[in-house]
Amino acid sequence: MADIARLIEIIEPEAKALGFDLVRVKMMPSEAGDGGMALQIMAEDPATGQLVIEQCAALSRAVSAAMDKAEEGGEELIEGAYHLEVSSPGIDRPLTRAKDFADWAGHEAKVAMVKGFDGPRTIRGELIGIDGETVTIADNKAGEVAFPLEAIHSAKLVLTDALIAATQPLDTTGAEDIVEDPETDEEEKA
Repeated sequence: MADIARLIEIIEPEAKALGFDLVRVKMMPSEAGDGGMALQIMAEDPATGQLVIEQCAALSRAVSAAMDKAEEGGEELIEGAYHLEVSSPGIDRPLTRAKDFADWAGHEAKVAMVKGFDGPRTIRGELIGIDGETVTIADNKAGEVAFPLEAIHSAKLVLTDALIAATQPLDTTGAEDIVEDPETDEEEKA
């Protein structure tokens, strides 16, 4: 279907050139309900931990051009039809890199382990952090659990009040300039 490692080789330099860190590259079923696939790219501006719409658009254009160039050179990067989704990781972000487990220590996380992991398959609780390649979580049921980073199938932060309070808001430039139209408000009430 798609060689994710090869896609990362193409996408990461484009993200870096724009000053962004790549969070995740993933092929997934399209949310359009058309049976197609989506190439999901999550990136962040290291200064904010997020991307605004203009940054997503810039990364999308850069990645599209780089992928087109590779395909013009004879590579088939993704078999069949797909569309590109570029987004910010959001508040309840996926934890994909070792640095994520360090940066978000103290917050609640949910981790699903790979098939065959010797221990609980799902772990949820306060993320203690990472030491080398070993992640530790204070699981809500099992207590403190340590496991290798490579044993993780997927991990993400859990949306909590503490996480919301700790997350920098998106750029709100211009928000103070929003003017309510009394006529529109009256029409909506009718």
